[in-house]
Amino acid sequence: MITVTRLNGKPIVVNAELIRTVEENPDTTIKLLNGDTIIVGESMPQVIEKCIEYGRNLRRAMPVT
Repeated sequence: MITVTRLNGKPIVVNAELIRTVEENPDTTIKLLNGDTIIVGESMPQVIEKCIEYGRNLRRAMPVT
C-alpha cells in the first residue's frame, strides 16, 4: 500500500499492486485495474518511487529459503 494525497489535501492509501497506469496531464492521474481513477498531488516520479519502495519492502519481508 502507498499513501498519496488527493487534490483536496486529504491522504489516501492505494494498493500499489492494483495500479494500471500513472499519467501527468497536468495533474497526476492514477488508474486502477478496476477502472477507478484517482487524481493526486504527487508527481508521476513520486508515485513511481513510492511503488518501487513498496515492492522493496515486500521483498525484505519475505523469508529467505
